[in-house]
Amino acid sequence: MESFFSFLEKRVDDCSSLLCIGLDPHIPDLKEPSAASAREFCLNLVKQTSHYAAAFKPNAAFFEVFGADGWTALKDVIDAIQEESNRMGSMIPVILDAKRGDVPSTAKAYAKSAFENLSAHCITLNSYLGKDSIEPFVQNPENGIFLLCKTSNPGSGEFQDLIVDGGQWTTDDQRSMPLYEYVARSAESWNVNNNIGLVVGATYLDAMKRIRVATPGLWFLSPGIGAQGGELEQVVKSGLRKDGKGILLPMSRTISQSDNPRQRAAEIRDEILVIRDQISRQRE
Repeated sequence: MESFFSFLEKRVDDCSSLLCIGLDPHIPDLKEPSAASAREFCLNLVKQTSHYAAAFKPNAAFFEVFGADGWTALKDVIDAIQEESNRMGSMIPVILDAKRGDVPSTAKAYAKSAFENLSAHCITLNSYLGKDSIEPFVQNPENGIFLLCKTSNPGSGEFQDLIVDGGQWTTDDQRSMPLYEYVARSAESWNVNNNIGLVVGATYLDAMKRIRVATPGLWFLSPGIGAQGGELEQVVKSGLRKDGKGILLPMSRTISQSDNPRQRAAEIRDEILVIRDQISRQRE
């Protein structure tokens, strides 16, 4: 059965990359504060970096700020990624960074918006409302989600690090765990269609290592490298699965603000490959 993560893994193999290109058209980075400029900014990045992208991750907020024109621009960008995929003969997944989370009836509408209207392949979701709030998004195995688990922001620990009863995962030597680990274990148990992954920030390596032990097979989306302080080599070592996959590394301004985004994306892709190969040899 085809699923979102089987599509993603095919793309990872096709482009030999774990790099996820973030499409974040911050207004200060645009020629002018308009939806048209945001569209142009993102289309240029897609054209320059598609050969090195395991996935693209447009952030809905930077389009929503322009109202209805922004939504049209977002749709145009996603369509352009599909056209680029068709040209190369390799589907590049689109992860809509929207962090939705609501009661099931509302979640159903959000899912329709993301997967049918915008034609995204995957979406980020807030897991706070529980299993029934994500079910509308995962009924079709070809649609994927990344659940917020341990996020990269400084305030993440206010809730995510709280110690909770381990419930069904309790053992004699582990009767409790951080909330983020409980979320991770829950996500793994819900992942019957191979279309659920986790957002695990690059800024908390100990948490990432703990989540990887708890969920050896899940994919991570790990923002926070660069400006937020995450170090690429340590993040790859902490989050990589034993098969050399399992972690997507989103980068945005590091690439978009460079003099040559195509070259910078290639350099980062190659750096990740070197690190991955070193880890593989160490594990042999």
